[in-house]
Amino acid sequence: KVSVLIPTRDQGRLLEKCVGSLIGDSATTDYPNIELVLVDHESTEPRARAVIDALAADPAHRVVTFSGTFNFAAMVNRAAETATGEILLLLNNDTEAISPAWLVEMVGQLSRPEVGVVGALLLFSDGTIQHAGVHPGVGGLMGHGHKHRRGDDPGYFGRLTVAHEVAAVTGACLGVTRANWGRLGGLDEKHLAVAYNDIDLCLRARVEGLRVLFTPHAVLHHHESVSRGFDDDPARNKRLADEVAVMRERWGDLLSTDPAYSPNLTLTGSDFTLARNPRVTPPWH
Repeated sequence: KVSVLIPTRDQGRLLEKCVGSLIGDSATTDYPNIELVLVDHESTEPRARAVIDALAADPAHRVVTFSGTFNFAAMVNRAAETATGEILLLLNNDTEAISPAWLVEMVGQLSRPEVGVVGALLLFSDGTIQHAGVHPGVGGLMGHGHKHRRGDDPGYFGRLTVAHEVAAVTGACLGVTRANWGRLGGLDEKHLAVAYNDIDLCLRARVEGLRVLFTPHAVLHHHESVSRGFDDDPARNKRLADEVAVMRERWGDLLSTDPAYSPNLTLTGSDFTLARNPRVTPPWH
């Protein structure tokens, strides 16, 4: 059984698309054993309430209520406590499954004992890439590789045609076994309430000797941050700055260690192009 953990607040149209792509007669997803665990953060919109109340009345699925300041990590942790599946799948409410076998692919990868975390290929509504793995230092503390390239782009040296190891994947669609979730301790709701809690989980998995994989064979649409918005006001920027500081203090040099992005490639401008000043010491020095 896969428990799909979906934090949500209002945005009924998006939530309908997300849930409808997972379960029901017209669902895109062909995985046979899914439990939805919705975390309702004070939703009042009628369209959203209709979806939430319908799931709450269905014994196959669960609804958890959450109140107070938005805390993504805490919401997911509460959902995980309620879930009954052997696999936990973190999923944003602004995603929509578009490939039938996406969940079969993610469960298959998670069935390998050396794999700790698995992420999917996420596309913007226009079909271009939103997420194909996260790389430290690309465009800031953490950046998404191949962003805005066509959804069928083969990627740097064809890497988007095969599942491969990456530094981290986004929590917008992130799979982990229940056993490894317990081993890693879930998300850090105290210090990383909103941002980087997914990256932190991936780094903890790597420290434990587990692999973090991105698979291009699981594909979904993601309307990035539509429901929560962006970190563009002073209060959010202060919170974001604090979370960046936590990550730098906690992980230090590991933040710049990337199994999927060469130090000879640039951290500014277009990703996967050669850096003017490579971040390596030449052997003759």
